[in-house]
Amino acid sequence: MEHHERALAAYIDGVRDDADVLAVIVVGSVARGSEREDSDVDVYLVVTDEGFARETDAGRFAWTARHGLDYPGSYIDIKLASPAYLRTALESGDDPTRASFAGARVAYSAVAGLDDLVKRIAALPDAAWNERVRSHVAQARLYGGYFLVQGAERGDEFLVRHASVHLTLAAARAALAAAHVLMPGPKYVSKLVRTVPTPDGFVQSWDRAVQEPGTESASDLLNRLMEWLGAGVTPDETLSTFIRDNELTWLRGGVPAEYF
Repeated sequence: MEHHERALAAYIDGVRDDADVLAVIVVGSVARGSEREDSDVDVYLVVTDEGFARETDAGRFAWTARHGLDYPGSYIDIKLASPAYLRTALESGDDPTRASFAGARVAYSAVAGLDDLVKRIAALPDAAWNERVRSHVAQARLYGGYFLVQGAERGDEFLVRHASVHLTLAAARAALAAAHVLMPGPKYVSKLVRTVPTPDGFVQSWDRAVQEPGTESASDLLNRLMEWLGAGVTPDETLSTFIRDNELTWLRGGVPAEYF
């Protein structure tokens, strides 16, 4: 909307002369054209790698600016980035980071090739999607077929609910990955799992596992998931994948599978 663009232009005018500032990337609803009248403007402020190190060493990763200056309730929601940050996001960014760049628009830039780099962050090759499916299937299989069962046998209500949450998250994320859909964050999962192609009864089974955590609902969901996406994932492969994606992420320099 026009008032959002005015607010963005005013923000850029206020930062472009800073020697550290290299670009402003618009993300979120304003970039996608789905903003409301009172939406804030979300941006990545791209600064030099030296500026990024200086700010983040001081604990400054995100902030807001221009509160109420451009339209009622307005503000600019800013996240800090740098060229090195963007290159790393392209190589190993998790889903929420990649999803934040979906539909992004470079509003100001002194960096050659930035438009192409930003577009590539939100894209993944088929091989990466396939590996995500395997990872999430392994998560679901261990949480639903092992930890949840142990919790029920021990009468450990916490373990039952903990495992059930991880099972349903993994099952939904496997469905999203199969459809090549990024997961922006947990608050979007319940909606997104209903927007991608799934076998008949899968979403209903997923809903039941969410609402009625326990071995019966978990077994039904897990069986449906394995029939759909579990072909070729042996028990040994499941265990190794789970350990790789959880217990050994510190060794590999990554993040646990649920944060991919």
